[in-house]
Amino acid sequence: MASNELIYILCSVLSFVPALVLHEVAHGFAAWKLGDPTAKRSGRLSLNPLKHIDPFGTVLLPLMLMLMNMPVFGYAKPVPYNPRYFKDPRKGDVIVGLAGPAANLAMACVAALVAWALFDPARGGLLDNDLFSYFYIWFLPQFALVNLFLMFFNLLPIPPLDGSSIFALLIPAKYLPKYYEIQRYAFPVFMICVVLLPYLIHVNPFSWYLGATAGNLGNLLFPFRIY
Repeated sequence: MASNELIYILCSVLSFVPALVLHEVAHGFAAWKLGDPTAKRSGRLSLNPLKHIDPFGTVLLPLMLMLMNMPVFGYAKPVPYNPRYFKDPRKGDVIVGLAGPAANLAMACVAALVAWALFDPARGGLLDNDLFSYFYIWFLPQFALVNLFLMFFNLLPIPPLDGSSIFALLIPAKYLPKYYEIQRYAFPVFMICVVLLPYLIHVNPFSWYLGATAGNLGNLLFPFRIY
């Protein structure tokens, strides 16, 4: 395997794990601050990646996407929460749902700020160091893109993605329990569609969507083009 491919895989793993972990922790932390102790009691406010790994979503899916030259994204084990603890379950559900994507946006912005702080148009000084170059040219852009891919993917208003939490404001209260039940079982079906749909229709709408959103935003945030 070429050295560039090894560097790409290493940067992807080092970007993907914290992006997923902090995404899930943000969900649990938001729920905890709103009065729901479920995530805290189940140990899901931990930064230990082993607490959040899903064998398919955290390991197999990202590897498959890398091999297919698609944007790398995936998922961890969903953080459990109980909207019944919230003073306003509808608003609480939206806040918890958007907390994960907000964490990913924050991490992408941090990577961009570091890139701007270290930016050297002449590529002199520290950029002459190979290790720093790997960090600056490979890792920072990859870290930002992985977080932006996760953010925009999860903002799709399709159950059970985070963007579908907006439905909690629209669905009559008596139907909310059924809606939450559908969310629990819709994710595996949706992820199968994400992987198989591009091959069945010979068009990859998810790759186009992520390029148009995450890719363009990444280019705007960084001092150089990253996508």
